[in-house]
Amino acid sequence: MAGRHVDHLLIGGGIAAATCAATLREEGATGSVLLAGRELDPPYHRPPATKGYLLGREARADALIPLPGDVEVLTRTSVLELDPAARTAKLSTKEEVSFGTALVATGAMVRRLNVDGGQLDGIHYVRALGNADAIRRDLDEAERVVLVGGSFIACEVAASLTSIGTPCTMLMLEQEPMERQFGRHVGGAVRRLLESRGIEVHGGVDVERFAGEGERVEGVVLADGRTVPGQLVVCGTGAMPDVMLARKAGLAIGERGGVRCDAQLRTSAEGVWAAGDMCEFDSPLHGRVVRIEHEEVAAAQGRTAARNMLGAGVEHTEVPYFWTDLADWTTLEYVGPAERWDDEVVEGAPEEGAYFVWYLHEDRVVAALSAGGHGDLDRARELLASREPVGRAGL
Repeated sequence: MAGRHVDHLLIGGGIAAATCAATLREEGATGSVLLAGRELDPPYHRPPATKGYLLGREARADALIPLPGDVEVLTRTSVLELDPAARTAKLSTKEEVSFGTALVATGAMVRRLNVDGGQLDGIHYVRALGNADAIRRDLDEAERVVLVGGSFIACEVAASLTSIGTPCTMLMLEQEPMERQFGRHVGGAVRRLLESRGIEVHGGVDVERFAGEGERVEGVVLADGRTVPGQLVVCGTGAMPDVMLARKAGLAIGERGGVRCDAQLRTSAEGVWAAGDMCEFDSPLHGRVVRIEHEEVAAAQGRTAARNMLGAGVEHTEVPYFWTDLADWTTLEYVGPAERWDDEVVEGAPEEGAYFVWYLHEDRVVAALSAGGHGDLDRARELLASREPVGRAGL
C-alpha cells in the first residue's frame, strides 16, 4: 500500500531528471514533483568532474543545477522497484509512493576494464564529482598519469592535468583520439594538439593488465609486452546504460541496450517516459533508432519528456548538440551524431586548430564539427534537420 501519492515521479539524479522537473514547472504543472537519485549530491553538471572541479578551481556548489523550490529532491535514494501497471514505486528509504506519471532517467554506469591488477590503488574511473575528489587526492602520489581511452573523458582529463604540470600518457585502441566519434581528420588534429602540449599519445594499443609491486599501480602492461609507467591511471573506457530498474519493471529494452521509446520518448508502459543516456528512441530527425550519451542531449530529452508528461504529444526533434573543452586550448562543438558517413568536407586550417568538418552520407548532412569557433553550426543544424541531399556543391 503506497504511503503517499505524487503527480510526477522522476527517477534519477542527473540533468535529464533535473531539466524535466524545471520544465514541468515552466509548462505550468502545479502537481507534486518528486525527484529521487542515488547520488550523494542533488543534480549537478558532470563536465566539471574532468575540468574545473577536478583541478580545484570550481566549488561543488558551482556544479549544482538550479531546481524550482517546490520540487522535492531525495538524494542517496534509489528506486528499488517500479510497477508501471499499479503506478507505484518502492524506494530504498522503505517508502512506497504512487504516481501519476514517471520519468526513468537512470543514466549510465562506467564500463570497467576486466584485466588483472584492476583492484590496485590509484586506478580511477570518472562519472561523478566524488571520482574527481579521489583523483585529486591521489595526484601527489603520481609522477605520471596514464589515461586509458581515446574519447571525451581521457582527452579532457589529460588536458586538464597537463595544464597544471602533471605529465600524462594516453593509451587507446583506436589510432587517433576521438577518432570513433569524429573520424581521422579530427582525430589527427586532436592528437597534434595534445602532443604539442606535451602529452604522449599511443594509438592502436591494448591494455593487458595493470602492474604494481605492492598495493599501488605502477604501470600499464600492453598486449605487445611494453610497460607504460604511471602511478595514477584514469580509465575513460565508455559507459553502459543503466537499465536494471527498467528491465526489472518489464520495460522494453532496445537493441542498443537502452530503454526502448517511441519518438515522444514514451516507454512501453503507459504513463512512463525515459530520457538521458539510457533512452533509446525512434528519432524523426535521424530517421532511425538512436541512443546518444551526452549531457546536452539528456537535458533536451528531459524537456521533451516533461512536455509529453503534461499531454503535449510532441516528438523529440531537437538537433543534438555536444561540446567539449580541452583545457583552455580549444573548444570542439558538434551537431549530429553521425552513425556513419561516406564523405568529409574539411574547411579552415586543422593544423592551426581552427577548422570545420561536414559529415555527409549519401549527399545528406548527418553531422558537423566546429573547432576554435570556425564555421557555421546554425547552418549545419538547418541542413541536418532538413534531411535533404545537398552534396559537396550545396555546402
